[in-house]
Amino acid sequence: MGTIPARLRIRYTKTGRIRYTSQRDMARAIERALRQAKLPVAYSEGFSPRPLLSFSLALPTACESLAEYIDLRFSPDSEVASEWTVADEATPEEIGVVVDRLGSLLPGGIDVVAGCGLDGSEGSLQEEVTSCSWIVEVAGMSAKQLDERVASLLNAAQVPIERVRKGRQVTDDLRPSVHHLSVEGSGATPGAVRLHAELATKPRGVRPNELLSGIDSTLRLVRASRTSQWIERNGRRLEPLTADGQLLGSAVPTTTIGGR
Repeated sequence: MGTIPARLRIRYTKTGRIRYTSQRDMARAIERALRQAKLPVAYSEGFSPRPLLSFSLALPTACESLAEYIDLRFSPDSEVASEWTVADEATPEEIGVVVDRLGSLLPGGIDVVAGCGLDGSEGSLQEEVTSCSWIVEVAGMSAKQLDERVASLLNAAQVPIERVRKGRQVTDDLRPSVHHLSVEGSGATPGAVRLHAELATKPRGVRPNELLSGIDSTLRLVRASRTSQWIERNGRRLEPLTADGQLLGSAVPTTTIGGR
């Protein structure tokens, strides 16, 4: 089939009804597609070997995303009977073939849109991603009222919210995790208002429903889409596929929430 890099990072989208699929079921779907594609996936050692996959931050169930990532490892010693040759590097055209092949075997609503080879110096996605951008559609108040609530949150020294952590209810300060928040106008859903937010992932990620509880407890979440994940490197903010070089593989689509 061609050459495949020993480590490959792919970007995929998760839109439509499959947004109700859990992260665990997503992992199973990707593992099944890798087997069907007969890619020489590297496996862990031990009594129950597992494919060496590394996902980015878990997407809350029922949320859509235009920017999900997974790191894949391949080995020339893989037990999978494969026609792919594993090498340190691969051309953009060869990576494009892998991207298209894998994408064709995934369920509808999961689209692999880009990929790039990794040189092995990168940290894990879950450790390196520092913030995520979101488009959130809400109902329960007018755009003007929501704009006032957003301004109040941004001007507040602290925004306490209740969370459940390890089975216990705790109070956290939401304010340091909100890097950006603005009202963008009407949402794609009739009667909904559209918010744009950038939320920190450390020390703990913020879910869209937690953001709404910090704005106003009467708000109802209609739809949420993660549009970007961000890595901070050498004073620059980069997406995971461009953090170490030029974007490779297929072009990233311009689909936005509500556009399908």
